[in-house]
Amino acid sequence: MSALRLVTAAARRAPRNFALGRRGYAEAADKINLSLVLPHQAIFTSADVVQVNVAAATGDMGILANHAPTIEPLRPGVVEVIEAGNQSKKWFVSGGFATVHPNNKLTINAVEAAPIEAFSAEAVRANLQEALKVAAGNGSEEDKVEARIEADVYEALQHALSK
Repeated sequence: MSALRLVTAAARRAPRNFALGRRGYAEAADKINLSLVLPHQAIFTSADVVQVNVAAATGDMGILANHAPTIEPLRPGVVEVIEAGNQSKKWFVSGGFATVHPNNKLTINAVEAAPIEAFSAEAVRANLQEALKVAAGNGSEEDKVEARIEADVYEALQHALSK
């Protein structure tokens, strides 16, 4: 018997009285419980927020209450936390992971994070130029790779500051 027929036959014999979990849309009153932690500091600890926007490796992502459980690697970028009353707080993170748990819980583990307003656009621009010089220079391959990573972070930070 082919695998498809075997699966189809098994599905027909399976009991039909099990409950399927249904996802709905987040209500305006729904909150997500956020923990945003660094190795040395907790920025949010089980705080109820309306929405969190993250720079996931697969693309920017908005997380509301009732979001499907997932684990997303974070690229260097902005984590925006929207609290009640549409108050927005933004942090630049160097990378990490966002884990959406069942029951409206979100944990973000980041290597480093700083408020976006703590950065100077001029300093970022100067450091980016220096990193690009080293990456294109005659140094060792290790120095070039480190400079390229540094340049990627500065480019993400420059983009975040221009918004």
